[in-house]
Amino acid sequence: MKKTLWKTLALMLALVMMLGMFAGCSSSSDADTTEEAETEEVEETTEETAEEAEETEEAEAEEETAAATDFSSITGNLTMGTGGESGTYYAFGGVLSNYIGQNTGLSINTVSTGGTTANIEGISEFLYDLALVQSDVMTYAYEGTNSFEETGANTDFLVLGALYAETVQIVTLDPEITSVSDLAGKSVCVGDVGSGTYYNTVDILAAYGMTLDDITPIYQSFGDSTESLKDGKIDAAFICAGAPTTAVTDLATSQTVYLVSIDDEHMATLLESCPYYASLTIPAGTYAGFDEDCVTITVKATLVCRADLDEDTAYAIVATIFDNAEAITELHAKGAELDLTFATEGIAVPFASGAAKYFAEHGIEVETVD
Repeated sequence: MKKTLWKTLALMLALVMMLGMFAGCSSSSDADTTEEAETEEVEETTEETAEEAEETEEAEAEEETAAATDFSSITGNLTMGTGGESGTYYAFGGVLSNYIGQNTGLSINTVSTGGTTANIEGISEFLYDLALVQSDVMTYAYEGTNSFEETGANTDFLVLGALYAETVQIVTLDPEITSVSDLAGKSVCVGDVGSGTYYNTVDILAAYGMTLDDITPIYQSFGDSTESLKDGKIDAAFICAGAPTTAVTDLATSQTVYLVSIDDEHMATLLESCPYYASLTIPAGTYAGFDEDCVTITVKATLVCRADLDEDTAYAIVATIFDNAEAITELHAKGAELDLTFATEGIAVPFASGAAKYFAEHGIEVETVD
């Protein structure tokens, strides 16, 4: 009886122990499951928080960018001096003025002028707040050299940035004129009096051992000179503007246009005496019927402002132009040449502080008067 009792107790004890083991295993498994669920939940929450933080950061960055490019508070009425109505200065200057006006609080009136010298003088006379000028002639003016030796240095303007390459085009309808030397004794338009084109003409003739006395100089705008070519009143015309130039494009629709190249020997002479020029090739096809490359020289079409233009306005103008090169290109082909490096390299005249601020934000340091 006792033995049977002890056996029964032993079996019951064993059963209790087994049940305890199963319960322990179950609790451990449940705990593990709970722990894994909690870990996953924390990880999901962390990921969601990180994503939310990233989205918030991006939204804040977008708001900051929008705020940085919102120039509606920059207001004022400005006037921009450009060039002849058939030239690139006038056309591209009008595009820039309109675009700046649409994207800032500024209103810019674009006016046709006699070109670089007239624009620099116009700033001094408070006629213009902004102007398009040739980089070579503006350097003469600021330093009081070459053609500005008699009048002295003009420091009433500062640079906002170079915009595009200007090419000196020697245009003729006479296939017998194939060299600058062939212009001797001919009637040749040399641009408006005091224009950048005038000084380019003088420099190129000098490289060939010639002066204005060797030709019959005619002083006309681009549009008038191409009309004179069409009417047979002149034999050739010097035109310094971005190619293709409206006046030459129009002429090529009704006449066979020829461009005169500068040969290697005289190009070397010209660049040695006038290092502010650079050689450039106008490709065949630039104008209708123009089937040969033309080797010539180039300078930079540069946007300048009066020296006392406030920093915020200068900054807004430069930022609006160079931050929106793509949009401007859709309005005028010269927009494709807007480039921060081109805008700042090889410029001998100081930049406006607002322009310098913009370029510094893009890692480019430029000279200022400060």
